[in-house]
Amino acid sequence: MSSIRRRATGRITLNEVAQAAGVSPITASRALRGQRSVDPALVARVQEAAQQLGYVPDPAARALASARSSQVVVLVPMLSNTVFVDLLEAVHATLMPAGYQMLIGVTHYDPAEEEELLRGYMAHRPAGLLLTGFDRTEGSRQLIESAGVPCVHLMETSDTPGVHSVGFSQTAAGYAMTRHLIERGRRRVMFIGAQLDPRTLQRLQGYRDALRGAGLHDPGLELLDPRRSSMALGAELFERALQQCEDADALFCCNDDLAQGGLLAALRLGVPVPQRVAVAGFNDLAGSDQMLPPLTTVRTPREQIGRQGAAMLLQLMRGETAVRSSVDVGCTLVTRGST
Repeated sequence: MSSIRRRATGRITLNEVAQAAGVSPITASRALRGQRSVDPALVARVQEAAQQLGYVPDPAARALASARSSQVVVLVPMLSNTVFVDLLEAVHATLMPAGYQMLIGVTHYDPAEEEELLRGYMAHRPAGLLLTGFDRTEGSRQLIESAGVPCVHLMETSDTPGVHSVGFSQTAAGYAMTRHLIERGRRRVMFIGAQLDPRTLQRLQGYRDALRGAGLHDPGLELLDPRRSSMALGAELFERALQQCEDADALFCCNDDLAQGGLLAALRLGVPVPQRVAVAGFNDLAGSDQMLPPLTTVRTPREQIGRQGAAMLLQLMRGETAVRSSVDVGCTLVTRGST
């Protein structure tokens, strides 16, 4: 095998692997794809040749040759958010044993940036798409539809025929948390939101619905900031909230980053929680159960969403019909000492 010379690019070709194994290029290709029609002894010989030569298949060439790809595009809003890291881990654990790799893109909550990513990734002829939510441009929608690539939407659900999704109702979750605070005797419940992405606004809608149903809604109880969410911003907004509404007796933060920052600010300022003001979060991130006091929050099943979303996509990529096109995995209200 040492006599085989590489082509000008320095990349070993399938023909060179076939030559080293003493088989035809077609047989070598079938052997490396794991087709059962190839004799196991030939498969072992081709695999040994490929390993010794350092052969790496060209996914683009394979996709063009077979009209199929082993790549799945997964687009998430942020990688600095633990929610989406957990989601990606679950997707990877489901797709990899089935022979698929992820092409990960970060949209930064920007539909235009998502469209640009989709146009670039479609050139790789992906086998499937996993997208976060439904907030996208008309150009992205047309691109997905015209490509005919199986697509599953994550973190939200839809009843639209032909649309596949795995998630939960953000609005219902926001409603449940607000009802919990009302049932604890809170009457001046503030909503603190940052980033103001579609899922945050859906939680806000649930909050409004609950307060209106109880006759307690007041637009002055909403503190919305478009900046990226963080613990530091949560501490800042905690102080602003109590200045904006001195009689507020509960703060429903749109995520745990803000709520954790708010609890730290309360400790620093000497504001007793929950005696003076209750604090609630969303997502049940790491550390929320270790706060002082432990944070009441909504536990979101991102690992389950990742697993079930990827499993649904595998069905679609195999040409099968999903048992259910929309799967609501629900979420859990976790009550702790902060409320």
